[in-house]
Amino acid sequence: MLTHSLCSIIIFSRPSDTNRDLSIRFGNLNVLDINLYIQIYQIIDTYNMSDESEKVVPRQELHTFVVRAMEAVGLQSERGSVLADLLVSADYRGHYSHGLNRLDMYLNEIKSGTASKENKEPDIVKESAGTALVEGNNLIGPYVARFCMDLAIQKAKTAGIGFVSCRGSNHFGIAGWYSLRAMEQGFLGMAFCNTSPMMVPPRGTTRTLGTNPLSLAAPANNGDSFVLDMATTAVALGKAELKDRKGEPLPSGWTVDKSGHETHDFKDLHGLMPLGGKEESSGYKGYGLAMMVETFCGILSGGAFGPFVRQWKAFERPANLGQCFIAIDPSQFEEGFTDRMQTLIDACRDQPSADKDPVLVPGDPERNHMELCDKLGGIPYHENQITFANEIAATYKLAPMKTL
Repeated sequence: MLTHSLCSIIIFSRPSDTNRDLSIRFGNLNVLDINLYIQIYQIIDTYNMSDESEKVVPRQELHTFVVRAMEAVGLQSERGSVLADLLVSADYRGHYSHGLNRLDMYLNEIKSGTASKENKEPDIVKESAGTALVEGNNLIGPYVARFCMDLAIQKAKTAGIGFVSCRGSNHFGIAGWYSLRAMEQGFLGMAFCNTSPMMVPPRGTTRTLGTNPLSLAAPANNGDSFVLDMATTAVALGKAELKDRKGEPLPSGWTVDKSGHETHDFKDLHGLMPLGGKEESSGYKGYGLAMMVETFCGILSGGAFGPFVRQWKAFERPANLGQCFIAIDPSQFEEGFTDRMQTLIDACRDQPSADKDPVLVPGDPERNHMELCDKLGGIPYHENQITFANEIAATYKLAPMKTL
């Protein structure tokens, strides 16, 4: 099986599967129409689903459910819609740890009052032609982050680059959603966020840095692109939560216990390893990247940083997260950026593979998953996630989310 640190979803087949078998398993999915290098057997990584456990939810149904849930705790529908756009995009792209899986966290932020539902906007504290410092006023993270990336894009249109750092924000979901927002307008987009301390440094025992995600989206030709979206820890916490929800042990290189030693048991999880895992397998590189993100976010903006960020899901005080958004106009540099970007992408993809699986570039797994969702008519979920959504519906007296 192909493994890849950026692969949220990859598709596999069994030689014994017939087209009839696959048709039964995936309903209206026509396998012959899909040329994604390999036939479809199952979705792996965060969702290793079988035919018995898979449920498909139309994207609009998920969007409506999220908006209604956030309205139930008093968030304006416009802001709930921004959150819904983000969560739907995360699951559509295969980042299940940061989609529907995170809805209860956003509900609790508003319900507890640690994130503001006031009808106010982020404030620009200071700015120049190409830079800005933003105060998020403790509003819901995706609303603040979208404001900041749009500001960076606007500055890039006039100054060639927009660099916006903000404080007073909250969890903003997948970083790639904001980078893609810039890329859709022809820019290079970058997004960074510090988070609650979850990373234990190599040789350490204390949660000192967050998962501190970063993203870069760069356009190539004919809609192709390079889209990097990653945590600086070995995995995002949500992936460990999903393993626990499915009753599976935690893989090697993911987590440590209170003594700083590796654990495979979710109940003993104290912190996450940096990208690279242990020191001998280059965990110090992920550790360094996390500190870089912290520099751009909490330290540059004056927000909370490192061990001083609120603990994960502790709602006794605002998170005061720092975030950073960059938009770059490639036309301000040498002409032919997208051609060269495409050449590099092709050089990576179009080489002999070491085994039967093709070489991918960051963004390919997400494209494959989106194509699969389009064929299925919605987003496939493990039945436990549907149960989770129904529990939210019961708690807030909402209609259950409909599945196909």
